[in-house]
Amino acid sequence: MSAHRPLNRAEEVRRRRAEEASKRQQQATQRAYRPMPPVTARGMAHVPAGHGPRGNTRRYQTALGLPQTRVQAPSWPRELLSTRFVAIASALAVGALFYFLWTSPYFHVLAPQVTGNTRIAAEEISAALGVNGQPIFLMRSADLEKRLRLNYPELASAEVTIRLPNQVSVRVTERVPIILWQQGDGYTWVDASGVAFHPHGQVDGLILVGALAAPPSGPASGADPFAPPPYVSPDLVKAIQVLAPTAPPGSPLIYDPHNGLGWADERGWQVFFGIESQDMTLKLRVYQ
Repeated sequence: MSAHRPLNRAEEVRRRRAEEASKRQQQATQRAYRPMPPVTARGMAHVPAGHGPRGNTRRYQTALGLPQTRVQAPSWPRELLSTRFVAIASALAVGALFYFLWTSPYFHVLAPQVTGNTRIAAEEISAALGVNGQPIFLMRSADLEKRLRLNYPELASAEVTIRLPNQVSVRVTERVPIILWQQGDGYTWVDASGVAFHPHGQVDGLILVGALAAPPSGPASGADPFAPPPYVSPDLVKAIQVLAPTAPPGSPLIYDPHNGLGWADERGWQVFFGIESQDMTLKLRVYQ
């Protein structure tokens, strides 16, 4: 028979602390083995366990400081990953295609093919277009036609055709000069519509008119927005055409702003017939 001695106060405190520590350890062990509640993502319908597709979930294990604890997280759906991959691949392919089309010499214009020109050199027309070495995707036929017409009033029309991969064709129609208009120290060509333009080369048979002042001009053409307004009125051009065959050989026509058209007669006087084309034939008969 053993004798039991009473515990002192210090021993009683240590015994009580040991019992509380043992109790806390048991409670922690019980919580670790307790099953976790299901986790439902926002915006997604809850799928009961065992009814979802098996191929859309993956298991992940992580240490949480608790024994035998396992966390299961949902993975990205394969359909969503596939759609994103296709979108990224398509964007990269389109970007690479645009880069190839922009930088490849295969789509850069070397020199436009010019037809219909007789007095204006093809090199001049090409320089005015400014398409040499440029990507063909930057060009519009209407813009190139407008550029040509504004730079060359001697063109009655211009048609630009663009074809892949790098072909630009230009067909032009040049104005036909009929009058060589001399005024002061300068001169210009004038066609049947009264439009003045810079001379190119040599043309025979032009009617020489020596002007003492600027002629009356005509209204702009409503049918052709790129045609310059006539420098010489069309009615005055007709009067020049009627009067020129009757002028003395070797005598140029004279334009006077007060008396109209006339010439210096070889017998020593000057004769003027005005500028009205409808009366010019009658005035010539009277003069003769």
